[in-house]
Amino acid sequence: MRLSLSAPWLRAGLLAAATLASPLAAVAQNGSDYPSKPIKLIVPYPPGGGTDVIARIVQERFQTLLGQPVVIDNRGGAAGSIGTELVAKSPADGYTVLFTLSSHTINPAIYNKLSFDTAKDFAPVGLVASLPQILVANPQFPASTVAELVAMAKAKPDSISFASVGNGSPGHLAGELLKLRTGTQMTHVPYRGGGPAVTDVMGGQVPLLWVSIPAAAQFVKAGKLKALAVSTTKRSAAFPDVPTMQEAGIPDFDVDSWYAVFVPAKTPQPAIDRLNRVINTVVKEPDIRDKLLAQGSEGVGGTPEQLGKVVSTELVRWSKLAKEANIRVD
Repeated sequence: MRLSLSAPWLRAGLLAAATLASPLAAVAQNGSDYPSKPIKLIVPYPPGGGTDVIARIVQERFQTLLGQPVVIDNRGGAAGSIGTELVAKSPADGYTVLFTLSSHTINPAIYNKLSFDTAKDFAPVGLVASLPQILVANPQFPASTVAELVAMAKAKPDSISFASVGNGSPGHLAGELLKLRTGTQMTHVPYRGGGPAVTDVMGGQVPLLWVSIPAAAQFVKAGKLKALAVSTTKRSAAFPDVPTMQEAGIPDFDVDSWYAVFVPAKTPQPAIDRLNRVINTVVKEPDIRDKLLAQGSEGVGGTPEQLGKVVSTELVRWSKLAKEANIRVD
């Protein structure tokens, strides 16, 4: 029996099938079935640094709630720019996700050229955690307070160096802000991540380090590093005896580090919403909050719009500071 496509009943059947298939195709296209395969979580810093530590605290719960493997991929270098570029140029499907820190809004202020646009190439998903930077020193370093450090720096300009996890990192900005507020000259030594920087400060290659608390916490508690101050206006719950920079006598000093999730721009909204719901669930779980607190950080959460506002505000703030302190990286 031969069927004619001109038969009214067959045309009606094909039309009904197409009508039924269209919503199913739309579901797959707009991300409503997300996630349906493993997710790659790009951490643009080496293992052992603060960003990596926080990412690994939430990784297991992320994959449990999403129902798919969440694989951490460390892509360190250039203060996070290498891994960030990888995400910017990835398909906007929600399967390549950026887990980064607040250098995301600092890099545009100090790098002459970036291969991505921080404001346009990423969609904000949600804040995960927030914490201070901590100023630590080799135990043999003569200064044990910020006042003693400033006195040493003024007595011998350019004789003291400080490390950070790289140009454009919150630690770099904290160090530059200290120089600006005290009129001192110190030399910045950028590293590829917190792990290598901590190792060299403990080994005596560099005397000082501005770094996020998770990268240094265990070594401060073990006496392998000594803490001088934290960068925020509130003391860290993990180190309540360590003063803030303002308490140490440095006025108008506040550098907050945050960790957040971004995806490439034009990622389907259902995928963004799903990731955001997972973030907000995870950071409220008591065991996760305790693990974050043990690293000196606090769970945050919130909406994509709130993270977007943080980004837009800090892009302006850090641009102003970079000009004031004449910070540029070729």
